[in-house]
Amino acid sequence: MQWLKVNRLDTQQANFEAQLSQLLGWESVSDQRVQKTVADIIERVKLQGDTALLQLTNQLDRTPFKTASELEIPQQKLDQALADISHQERDALQTAAARIRAYHQHQRQDSWSYVEADGTLLGQQITAMDRVGIYVPGGKASYPSSVLMNAIPAKVAGVKEIIMTVPLPNGKVNPLVLAAAAIAGVDRVFAIGGAQAIAALAYGTPMVPKVDKIVGPGNIYVATAKRAVFGACGIDMIAGPSEILIICDGHTNPDWVAMDLFSQAEHDEQAQSILLCPDKDYLDQVEASFKALLPTLERSSIIKTSIENRGALIQVANMQEAIDITNRIAPEHLELSVADPEAMLPEIRHAGAIFMGRHTAESLGDYCAGPNHVLPTSGTARFSSPLGVYDFQKRSSLIMFSEQGASEMGKVASVLARGESLTAHARSAEYRILD
Repeated sequence: MQWLKVNRLDTQQANFEAQLSQLLGWESVSDQRVQKTVADIIERVKLQGDTALLQLTNQLDRTPFKTASELEIPQQKLDQALADISHQERDALQTAAARIRAYHQHQRQDSWSYVEADGTLLGQQITAMDRVGIYVPGGKASYPSSVLMNAIPAKVAGVKEIIMTVPLPNGKVNPLVLAAAAIAGVDRVFAIGGAQAIAALAYGTPMVPKVDKIVGPGNIYVATAKRAVFGACGIDMIAGPSEILIICDGHTNPDWVAMDLFSQAEHDEQAQSILLCPDKDYLDQVEASFKALLPTLERSSIIKTSIENRGALIQVANMQEAIDITNRIAPEHLELSVADPEAMLPEIRHAGAIFMGRHTAESLGDYCAGPNHVLPTSGTARFSSPLGVYDFQKRSSLIMFSEQGASEMGKVASVLARGESLTAHARSAEYRILD
């Protein structure tokens, strides 16, 4: 195994702030070349529809499709994939699906209203979106778990139709992805990836129906396309590389912590894994675990690049400093690998998902804990939240004035409207004022 260079930082170093800023730096905005490529693809799909989808899919994914209709994967293939996978795989998918469904049931919002003394009714009506699109990656790795995490909350929300796109590099797909689509109740699946899939979902083609919202992770072309089509439809978020930050008191098995850090590093070379601990000797132990465990992993080269470029073992002065740094980073995944994580919880202000205790590996959250694994990255946990049922529901305000209420509030509206020089607004309200 190649020599592994591990970044070691210390908060007491004079240049720590500069080092941390450099470590956290990641440019989420694609360069002009990527933006132009994506813009060209989107325009081509808008103009040429299914013809463009067929040509781009065969060109970029090296697929052998002869007609555009072949891009749709029939329901029977989903059902066959579910039947063909092993009992162990099927049971794992079904168990994960059941837990995800149970968790997200708690997020459902219901319509509400109240009536004021004069009979005026005010409230909110909650309705589900009609149709959503789910993008599932199929490049360096394929993620059946993402199918469950994106489709099940939509189903719980009451979305009528779920359209899934997944690229088939060289015409192949992980059967677990199709099996997961069958379990989650996905309605239609298309073998389309990249910016062309996002364009098709956003604008529609004769074959691919236009959706109200697009969710799901993807590469820089997918992320750029999602940003470009926002407005034509909704999107969940612009996701950056996967992240994990661990706060440890130095008493967790160092192999466990090392592997937890590796679990995110293996996603791709830009992923970020950071450990905060006040115990230098413990950091030494984790670094030793890094070097011992790395050669045993299939994706060791990806992990090595990720750890060397964006990972770090950081010695903090105390646990309070660890919390302060965590809130600054606002990580996607946060592990509190300490004796009493619940005591620490009230001070954690920014994190996508919080994994509490030494036995709670982040990877459980990726697959089967229940909460969603689609999480805010790149510090956006400061202002955004995990994907959930609420992302697939809309809220409409309900307003019904009684005759008396319209008269009284009409007087208020009249004053405010005339103060804004909006005479039609004022007179519209004034018509309802009782003599």
